[in-house]
Amino acid sequence: MATTAVTLADVVAALPLPSVAINAEERITVLNTPAEDLLGKGLIGRHFVTALRQPALVNAVERCLSGEGPCQARFNSIGGEHGTTYDVSLRPLGDHGIVLLSFNDVTEMAQAGQMRRDFVANVSHELRTPLTALIGFIETLQGPARDDTAARERFLGIMAQEAERMNRLVGELLSLSRVEAEERVRPEAPLDVRDVLGGTLRNLGPLAADSNVTLVPQLGEEPAHVLGDADQLMQVFTNLIENAIKYGGRDSSVEISTEIASYDPAMRGPAVHVSVRDHGPGIDAIHLPRLTERFYRVDSHRSRALGGTGLGLAIVKHIMNRHRGRLKITSTSGQGAEFRVILPMKTESD
Repeated sequence: MATTAVTLADVVAALPLPSVAINAEERITVLNTPAEDLLGKGLIGRHFVTALRQPALVNAVERCLSGEGPCQARFNSIGGEHGTTYDVSLRPLGDHGIVLLSFNDVTEMAQAGQMRRDFVANVSHELRTPLTALIGFIETLQGPARDDTAARERFLGIMAQEAERMNRLVGELLSLSRVEAEERVRPEAPLDVRDVLGGTLRNLGPLAADSNVTLVPQLGEEPAHVLGDADQLMQVFTNLIENAIKYGGRDSSVEISTEIASYDPAMRGPAVHVSVRDHGPGIDAIHLPRLTERFYRVDSHRSRALGGTGLGLAIVKHIMNRHRGRLKITSTSGQGAEFRVILPMKTESD
């Protein structure tokens, strides 16, 4: 049987990851098509530094060529909105003085790690502020204000507010954790969205009355059946309507409406639209794409003053993901904002 000689170029070309071979003279001898797409064409015969350039990876190549054995390094490619992060594995090919580099895209892992670090930092910051205030008031009550009745009552009131703020934050964090844990499990209970909205509006009636805000429901006569989790959907509508009451301003109105769409492109079928619209100052367009990020606030001071944790819309987003729905936000500065929930409608086949 005839045998076919397999060259290094053949092997590297067959590898699915971007791969580069560098010889003992520190020249690039082989690279496959994915590596050309990443690093550029016309690199054969050139010194590897001209292609790689990043100090950590250059150092790893030099160590591996000097006989230190397998190495790992990180390589960042600039391109797209956030760039791409690669873990590079460097392995010597026997005793031939050649090092093979394989680039593994770990962008999602790197972003997830950064998100976790940002999340911990944000939670720490959000808790540190009320904790610092509580510690300061406790020290004052134990010292200079020990016998000052008026100061004690005022400080205790502020301490109660700060403690409630921490309690809300912890509650939202637990809620976010539960929602994320269930996100891949689609609800199967049939319900009428109008019933959920009715309960939500009854619960929020006192809050609206305190702000002299008129809730204007337009829930229609046609049933709006979906497969959903009633408690989670009430959480969604409570968040959106409560925000509209708080940020829409006193002495105004909030319209809540439902609409049946026979075909919605995003749902690829019939859908239920629920709109919550206020008439407040609106939201600048630059903020709209980031509103569902954890701890993102358009106005941090005002949000905290109104009791916001910065997690409400993040929870809404995850609940919408679980329900295979969408949240669309539109606003014009000075003309209020509209938050539209889109849910796939229950069909006879469901």
